[in-house]
Amino acid sequence: MTRLFVIESADATWLLAETGLTWGNLSSHMTKLEQVGYVEVIKGFVDNKPKTLLRLTDRGRQAFLDYRQQIQDMLHMPLEEEA
Repeated sequence: MTRLFVIESADATWLLAETGLTWGNLSSHMTKLEQVGYVEVIKGFVDNKPKTLLRLTDRGRQAFLDYRQQIQDMLHMPLEEEA
């Protein structure tokens, strides 16, 4: 989601290279994210070759912002003193 957050949309092949995931892993992750409404998968053809574009939905962007805020809040919490 981090890679998709900073761009409008991404070709699945590019995302595969960026993340280092296998096709199976990428497909599995994208299917789960699509099922919860975070990612839109757009399938089509370019020069008679299949092409898959992925983009975060508004819901996915908000979920990522919420997650990022939670991480930032945790990082700014005072450390518990050891007893």
